Amino acid sequence: MSDHSFEQLKDLFLEMLAAERGAAQNTIEAYKRDLEDYDAFLSARGIGASSARAADIRSYLAELGRRGDKQSTMARRLSSVRQFHKFLYAERFRSDDPTMTVEAPRRGRTLPKVLSVAEVDRLLRTGHSLAQAADVDARLRLRASRTICLLETLYASGLRVSELVSLPASLARSQEPLFAVRGKGGRERLAPMSKSARNALSRYRQLLALECPEASESPWLFPADGDSGDLGRQVFARDLKHLSSAAGIDARRVSPHVLRHAFASHLLQNGADLRIVQELLGHADIATTQIYTHVLDERVKSMVRDLHPLAQG
Repeated sequence: MSDHSFEQLKDLFLEMLAAERGAAQNTIEAYKRDLEDYDAFLSARGIGASSARAADIRSYLAELGRRGDKQSTMARRLSSVRQFHKFLYAERFRSDDPTMTVEAPRRGRTLPKVLSVAEVDRLLRTGHSLAQAADVDARLRLRASRTICLLETLYASGLRVSELVSLPASLARSQEPLFAVRGKGGRERLAPMSKSARNALSRYRQLLALECPEASESPWLFPADGDSGDLGRQVFARDLKHLSSAAGIDARRVSPHVLRHAFASHLLQNGADLRIVQELLGHADIATTQIYTHVLDERVKSMVRDLHPLAQG
């Protein structure tokens, strides 16, 4: 058994995630929060990570259930604890892995929230109208232009919001239909850029150079409003909800992640192969992409109904 404190073991684990697996900072922060919650539970019972047993981990899951955590949250926290104890065992901080006999809580199949093609079209039309409005001041027009550019780019490419807001300014000079993006785990992939997104990007950058010359010199495609750096994810999420309300769509249904889901679902509805969608989304495992198979199921049903010679019989 190790004499290291939980804090020390946790830091070693997080360092491994960053160094060996190339985990993104957001991923590392998520693991950190989960393990801190686990540590608080163990500490309240006078237990350390080196002495926790399978029964203690089951008690932790039961506590999460009493707290009212969703099954998805419980499953994620257990996954973090599993990875942590697997690391402790592999690095010989423990002689066993107590999570091996712990079963994950059963999860129902959760379908992703998706907007219809008509709703996305309404968002786009409303965004373009706001960006071209003549009766607003230049700053508001610039913000509206940025929002529609972000929306066009996201719907065209299916990027994660963290990937979207950290795109380099050099992308504005390219006219290629595909561009390279570095995703989770440092994996590179190609993402598509539509003509409509290119046009929106050109208008936004022209307006940015006119209204905020200093910001237009930023290395980021979407520079932050005030401090240096790229645009915060929360800023885009907020502006997208304002746009949703203006388009007459419930803002609670719309987020950058929902637009990423729409990108994938609409491709599949129109006949795209699941493997291609996996590559475009940057999923390491096709099992992650299979949450969209309900779209394929509906397409198969429609094909049988409309094309099979006995369907009307």
